[in-house]
Amino acid sequence: MNDVKTKKTAEDLMVKRVFLESGIEVDPIYTSEDVEYLGIDREMPGEYPFTRGIHPAMYRKRPFTIRQYAGFASPEETNERFHFLIRNGQSGLNVAFDLPTQCGLDSDDPRALGEVGRVGMAVDTLDDFEIAFKGIDLDKITVSLTINGSAIIAIAMYIAMAEKAGYDISKLRGTAQNDILKEFIGRGTWIFPVDKSVKLVVDTIEYCAKHLPKYSPVSVCGYHIRESGANPIQEMAYAFCIAKAYTDGALSRGIDIDDFASRLSYNFDIYGNLFEQIAKFRGGRRLWAKIIKEEYGARNDKSCWLRMIAGGGGGGLTKEQPENNIIRSAYYALISALSGTQTMALCSYDEAYTIPTEKSAEISLRTMQIMIHEMGICDTVDPLGGSYYVEALTDRFEEEIKKEMKTVDRWGGIVNAVVTGKIQESVSKQAYEREMGIQTGKVPKVGVNMFTRKEDPKPVDFHPYNQEAAGNQVEKLKRIKSTRNNNKVQEYLAAIKEDAEADRNLMPPIIAAVKEYATVGEIVQVMKDVYGEFEEPIFF
Repeated sequence: MNDVKTKKTAEDLMVKRVFLESGIEVDPIYTSEDVEYLGIDREMPGEYPFTRGIHPAMYRKRPFTIRQYAGFASPEETNERFHFLIRNGQSGLNVAFDLPTQCGLDSDDPRALGEVGRVGMAVDTLDDFEIAFKGIDLDKITVSLTINGSAIIAIAMYIAMAEKAGYDISKLRGTAQNDILKEFIGRGTWIFPVDKSVKLVVDTIEYCAKHLPKYSPVSVCGYHIRESGANPIQEMAYAFCIAKAYTDGALSRGIDIDDFASRLSYNFDIYGNLFEQIAKFRGGRRLWAKIIKEEYGARNDKSCWLRMIAGGGGGGLTKEQPENNIIRSAYYALISALSGTQTMALCSYDEAYTIPTEKSAEISLRTMQIMIHEMGICDTVDPLGGSYYVEALTDRFEEEIKKEMKTVDRWGGIVNAVVTGKIQESVSKQAYEREMGIQTGKVPKVGVNMFTRKEDPKPVDFHPYNQEAAGNQVEKLKRIKSTRNNNKVQEYLAAIKEDAEADRNLMPPIIAAVKEYATVGEIVQVMKDVYGEFEEPIFF
């Protein structure tokens, strides 16, 4: 006689109910009954729909790329940090640009005063790219450009620099963040109206599909949406809606889905509940594969891959007891690896209050290296595969992400939701509610609202404002403007304006202009003259 065993609820066990940040309730016990309908025993890594990873051998064949975020006042300083990271084992670069560059302003623009030399690398002309990447083999080290509003210019400079150095751009690898829709939601370094901003993203996709087939022109950033207040379900859902908007734009130009979809990539956030984070990636990866194959008709399995960088979010770090962030970051790294990321960029413990020092950046680098070489994380593929809890939560996340995407559809789609401010309003409200939860203790945070202690403040190293570097950058810009062929510059700026007015792809004329050392600010101003500027909706 078989005993029928019934799974016990929280009420049966007389324990409190537990809800994840996403609103999903966690059962105290999971059994085979929770996953028997999924057929998980038939899913293999490297096979559609890629729940268990996009490669058959994953890290057993090659560990994830380590790509720490770095960029300082001047291209010269940035070049030094790049070489420091590469010497210490980093296998990819992730460039931080200063705020004026991101907003399309030159270093000598009055609006850039006080920002050049503070945070991120200043870029005015192609010369700055040439300095920053001096001595770096672009065939061996892939580069991510973390820039958005002026991304089309940064990509053009990277291509021009590579061509000038003798690289075959058809083989050039790398990534540009270039996700402007998330800027309207989460960061604010937008320049042009929403429709024209999306058009520029599609310009880069089209150009790269034809000329740089190995380059990833867009990294869709759920990361910043999450950091701005979205929960993990919304992070994935909004990112997928954004990626679909860019995909639709590319398809409208007659580009085949299999000619560009495999080069779309993602940047995701990690903080919070370990299993919630892992499940959001596994469920999200499966859903994205189905979207590309079933909705868009992709024939190549590589088009269905969810390629991502993930390694931790600053939103999870604290100024209080900052050494605790070393532990948090180690867990973030573990989550990222167990989730099947392709690239990891781990936040440093001091990011809650300053630009990472060399020491803190090295600790993050060593954290990832210890995990790869000492912890056995690369020994087998998807070690959590088959876990009743993880598989049930993975399936739940796939369903909840789909539901949230349908909500965006009811708002008129992601572009309309951004134009009207609906997404921004939703995310901002949740950011407020989460902060209130931390302040009241409803959201537990070790060292902040629990296990706190009163102690004398410890001295911390702050990244200094480099006024000398700012002055040197302005002087260098003056020198370049006085020695370049200004007739050629004006000719190419006029070509950009003409193509913008005719609604043509702007990549070719911008590449031509940057090769003559036209500046970021000059190019952006020409585009502003045609496209105008975005005005943020205000709610009362």
